[in-house]
Amino acid sequence: MYAVIDCGGHQYRVAEGEIIRLQKMDGEVGEAVTFSKLAAVGAGEGLAVDGRAGAHVNGVIVEQGRARKIIVFKKKRRKNYRRKNGHRQSFTAVRITGIATS
Repeated sequence: MYAVIDCGGHQYRVAEGEIIRLQKMDGEVGEAVTFSKLAAVGAGEGLAVDGRAGAHVNGVIVEQGRARKIIVFKKKRRKNYRRKNGHRQSFTAVRITGIATS
């Protein structure tokens, strides 16, 4: 069974037991989270679009971290303009513990 959850403006296809990286969420490691905004729920060939009333996905926060550094380099030729900047995106890793359809 799988579900498509809507979290932070992005949609993720999840199945039970998977670990997914989402945008930074509030919460401590080991804390339970529930995603009630589902775009779709399916099992095998069957797919219920727009989710189901009362369906939700349960998970546990596994890690709060930051991704590897991305280097942003800007240059304009012949103008002596160079800017080097770095960025590390924060993320939350969540283990999906169950998909409930009621």
